[in-house]
Amino acid sequence: MSRIGRLSTKGSVLLLCDMQEKFRPTIFQFTNIVSNAARLLQACRILSIPQILTEQYPKGLGPTVPELGAEGLKPHTKTSFSMMTESVESSLKSLGDPQQVILCGIEAQACIACTTYDLLERGMGVHIVADAVSSRSQTDRLFALSRLKQSGAFLTTTEGVLLQLVQDAKHPNFKEIQKLLAHPSPDTGLLAFFSSL
Repeated sequence: MSRIGRLSTKGSVLLLCDMQEKFRPTIFQFTNIVSNAARLLQACRILSIPQILTEQYPKGLGPTVPELGAEGLKPHTKTSFSMMTESVESSLKSLGDPQQVILCGIEAQACIACTTYDLLERGMGVHIVADAVSSRSQTDRLFALSRLKQSGAFLTTTEGVLLQLVQDAKHPNFKEIQKLLAHPSPDTGLLAFFSSL
């Protein structure tokens, strides 16, 4: 499954990386990135896909922003750039070692990159939701996405993930997912990335 990048509700997990208060003023397109991640989180709740949330040094960088809607998720705190801490690894084991990861958050060249490399080395399929990932600098964001694609991660979008997960208008949860798609995802400045490919 991971070789072609097909997503399924079975064997998938959503990783939400470090969308915290202190990043709000400095991250490129922060509001729109969080808005897209919030839709992914809602969809995963509807589709019973487990979710894992991390916070980077919350004492200094603050808590997860409320608009993500992650209440009820206990954050895994970390100081490493990779989300693959002992506690996250333990959570993944308790979930039956999912093989497909939907990854969003910040920053692309730091925590998203280090997490992706760790996951790829474990043979997992990594789906980076490009319109739900950002950095302080658009240059760092775009080059990180390009580098991660070279390493074998799949780049996708919020809407792309939601439609792949239901795959059919006859899906029992399609109407609920369709409501999340009522408005297109906001532009987060990715056209510059694709025009350079």
